[in-house]
Amino acid sequence: MTREQKVQIQLEKELERLKAKLHTGYELTVKWRPGENEKLSGEVKSSMIMIYETGEAETIDTLRHEFFDYAVSLVIEPYKNITNRLILSLNEEAYKKKELLVEALKDLSK
Repeated sequence: MTREQKVQIQLEKELERLKAKLHTGYELTVKWRPGENEKLSGEVKSSMIMIYETGEAETIDTLRHEFFDYAVSLVIEPYKNITNRLILSLNEEAYKKKELLVEALKDLSK
């Protein structure tokens, strides 16, 4: 068995352990692509956790980081959506008020 295969299996086992402990992320899988992205240690793409670290110890740390980030993001997603809709609504209201004021000022200048 190659080093790559051993690390991949280790990552898969750790991911399954994390899923069982947190009871979430069952849709996730993991792929080890050492050095594929020099700017990132890892990322979640769709339902795949991509690990780019080259060192074996770092791969597990990165997997944990990405898994926990994903889990936290699931929890805050509804609040983020509500906040974004509220901000959009407030922006639309502010724009309407600004336009009314601009039209009123325009009429005053006649």
